[in-house]
Amino acid sequence: MENNISLNTIPDWLGIRKQVNYNFQTNFHVAVATVDENNNPTVSPIGSLFLNADQTGFFLEKFTTSVAKNYRSNKNVCILSVNSGKWFWFKSIFKGRFKPSPGIKLYGTLQPKREATAVELNRMNQRFQIVKGFKGYKLLWEDMRMVRPIVFTKAEFIKIGKMTAP
Repeated sequence: MENNISLNTIPDWLGIRKQVNYNFQTNFHVAVATVDENNNPTVSPIGSLFLNADQTGFFLEKFTTSVAKNYRSNKNVCILSVNSGKWFWFKSIFKGRFKPSPGIKLYGTLQPKREATAVELNRMNQRFQIVKGFKGYKLLWEDMRMVRPIVFTKAEFIKIGKMTAP
């Protein structure tokens, strides 16, 4: 896959989805960057990003007040997904090569916040099933109902010097 290409033409959106999902398993969140009305960037950790087959996605929006506020003046978003797995990094440093890339930046446009569909709620319930009986689940996710959709327009694979050279 090339760097910085439109997802409308990328043949491997499925591969991107798989890598983002794998990366999520190593650190349980992605970083969502938005820009406020004064052009100041803000980054929020999001533990509920879901990518769809049609180059769109969504995340559950409850605690990210800056995203909702920034949406009013700038709908652009950049999401950073990094593989933080110790074994991945150790193996890559030993071999002198990252394979796959250590991370992906996804660029897109935020859409209006809305009620989650039954399919979206089901995906959330599947992801958090393992912690459903715990107190933290009740405090964080039990009453999540609003999603922020995203339409993705570009992907950029992270490059770190010669470790990610073609």
